[in-house]
Amino acid sequence: MEEIILDSKSFKNAIEKISKEIFEKNKNLSELAVVGIQNKGVFIAKRILSEIAGLAKVPEAQIPFGTLDITLYRDDLDDFGSDMPVIKDTVIAFDISQKNIILVDDVLYTGRTVRAALDVLMDFGRPKSIQLAVLVDRGYRELPIEANYVGIKHLTKGKVKVQCKEAEGEDKVFIL
Repeated sequence: MEEIILDSKSFKNAIEKISKEIFEKNKNLSELAVVGIQNKGVFIAKRILSEIAGLAKVPEAQIPFGTLDITLYRDDLDDFGSDMPVIKDTVIAFDISQKNIILVDDVLYTGRTVRAALDVLMDFGRPKSIQLAVLVDRGYRELPIEANYVGIKHLTKGKVKVQCKEAEGEDKVFIL
């Protein structure tokens, strides 16, 4: 039995909330860049980018966008055995120095994905700042990492599954 914590409408509302908070804190768009963590973080990051561009009344292309794959930076690769995860694209086609990077992921849990993403980003240089945006903060951190922008907080040790219309045809977040 699954427990739905975000339906399509509340999913959209959470993205709008995050986007407005980011825009309010980052008025200088020349210093802003949005980077999504593969997979679902990329879909959410693109929507956040679109919302911010709409709020600022600028073309989306004016705000740099990138994607990160953290697979090779994971601290649990040995746990996968022969069933290694598929490596996706990391694309940072802009200079991150002097940028306020909005790092976007779907779910924040232990903090290990974010730790790996920070390592990847630092390989590209030293940004002015890195701010974390997540759709769902499920609590129970293992590392001292907190999001700056959160769609919803829902403390659970259950598995949180995010579906995005770009991949699964509908927006929904539920607990298995």
